[in-house]
Amino acid sequence: MEKVSLSIFADKLNEVMPVIMKGFGRRLVKELCKGNITLPQFLILESIYREGESRMTDLARCMNVTTAAMTGLVDRLVRDNYLERVYDNSDRRIIKVKLTAAGNDLIKRVNERRRQMVIRIFGKISEKDRLDYLRILTQIKDVLLKDKCPEG
Repeated sequence: MEKVSLSIFADKLNEVMPVIMKGFGRRLVKELCKGNITLPQFLILESIYREGESRMTDLARCMNVTTAAMTGLVDRLVRDNYLERVYDNSDRRIIKVKLTAAGNDLIKRVNERRRQMVIRIFGKISEKDRLDYLRILTQIKDVLLKDKCPEG
């Protein structure tokens, strides 16, 4: 196997990743248009689907937006019946949001279509390469979770 310096590897990765991300993103956005929601709105729904009922401030921090911006995104999701607001009985200033049945159904539908897309794409790649790819992505995920960028 040919040796590649870390610098050349970085250059090659910078060529390949945008194409991969754009390809997956384009297919996801096409699916989201059927549900009439944007990618940021979907990311909010998916976060709540995975984490459960969430505080607005936590969602804003997770998405790296202001609370005001998060309020605008959530307002549209509430209006379209994908989310509902839940007020804390002990402190009405604390506002949480949770998925409605429609929001839950949308996430499940998009995730199933995304799963089918992955099956179609990766069905053209050998099982060994798929396992290697998954192993490497898992390592990258672990590094990213351990080595979070400092705030600010």
